[in-house]
Amino acid sequence: MYRGEAAKVLGEAKVGDRIRVLKGERSYEGVLMPRSELGDDKHVVIKLDNGYNIGIEVTGARIERLAQAEVAKGVSFPEPEFSPEKPEITILGTGGTIASKIDYATGAVHPSFSTAEIINAVPELAQVARVRTKLLFNILSENMTPEHWKKIAREVAKELNGGAYGTVVAHGTDTMSFTAAALAFMLKNLTKPVVFVGSQRSSDRPSSDAALNLIAAAKVATSDLAEVVVVMHSTTQDTACAIHRATKVRKMHSSRRDAFKSINALPLGEVDEEVRLFGNYKKRSEGEVYADSRLEERVALFKVYPGVSPELLEYCVDRYRGIVFEGTGLGHVPESLLPAIERAREEGVAMVMTTSTLYGRVDMKVYSTGRRLLNLGVIPGEDMLPEVAYVKLMHVLGVTQNYEEVRSLMLRNLAGEITERTLANAFY
Repeated sequence: MYRGEAAKVLGEAKVGDRIRVLKGERSYEGVLMPRSELGDDKHVVIKLDNGYNIGIEVTGARIERLAQAEVAKGVSFPEPEFSPEKPEITILGTGGTIASKIDYATGAVHPSFSTAEIINAVPELAQVARVRTKLLFNILSENMTPEHWKKIAREVAKELNGGAYGTVVAHGTDTMSFTAAALAFMLKNLTKPVVFVGSQRSSDRPSSDAALNLIAAAKVATSDLAEVVVVMHSTTQDTACAIHRATKVRKMHSSRRDAFKSINALPLGEVDEEVRLFGNYKKRSEGEVYADSRLEERVALFKVYPGVSPELLEYCVDRYRGIVFEGTGLGHVPESLLPAIERAREEGVAMVMTTSTLYGRVDMKVYSTGRRLLNLGVIPGEDMLPEVAYVKLMHVLGVTQNYEEVRSLMLRNLAGEITERTLANAFY
């Protein structure tokens, strides 16, 4: 909140009030927004009538309070009416920008996840499906853990087996690909769509991608697909969304609306007015879905870099049952790590090699270092993304810790995570 010089200039004005800031010959009007705890004490933030927020230095400024915030109590939305002919889908909320709204009277950000609230915010959803909503939890995606993955997987299976035509999982974007990949491995006999969706920009911003992403995700949830996918903007414009396989997608930009890209593969399809599926995908069918939520959480994702200390790897060998290397080039590590890798093999620690280049695949037979690693039992990760191999190894070690069985499963394509040949045009 406001403090210091900013608080003095604001006087009695509170967050949510409509104010006018007079500075020199300029005048700004808008709603006083909350200030970050990390912000300085010399600026105020207001939301202009065009929807954008601006910060204004208060030195030499005068502030007039134009209207007091109206704190709405007991606000409710009418229950939406759905056509009985539309399929029913369930939207599960886990947190993130797409499942929250700002109360301008208090500055608080809180979940906005009842069916009535969702339809009020995005009324177009009612034209796509009969929507049910359920808030599982409301956390920032960086706080997501394997225990959360398990709960999401069980709830998805429950909804699909309970009659939902498809499910949408609203998730924070920063770690969405981890959770989506985890569900791709955990959900067995998947017969319906499971669609992960998020937003890069909150719904209170004019440039928000939340509505289009959510509408597109709902459409995919009613499609012929029977896989776990991520649906997000395909361009920076509000024109279409791409359908990415959960085990081939990565967030490639911190803020762009088209941040999500399929890596070493093409998207499975695109959504605008309709859903167009053009990749090889598993089709909708009948049958009961179940969640195999066995995960070995003692798996490390080990980044290889110049000068990396062997002690870091020794630490992992002592404490983990599996290690995924994000190696250099075709799948290499410095020679200084080889003794620790040899000990890991002796102690039964499963090791998988991926590449930090992300695009392309490992080939550990080209150079001597790679061949030595193969002889030490390091399993090639083909063209899997490091985080996908990490999640997969957790899943595989939850099923078996026998080395030969682990190796066989890691080299087997379980959920579209391995492509036989990397396409030349699957490069961003």
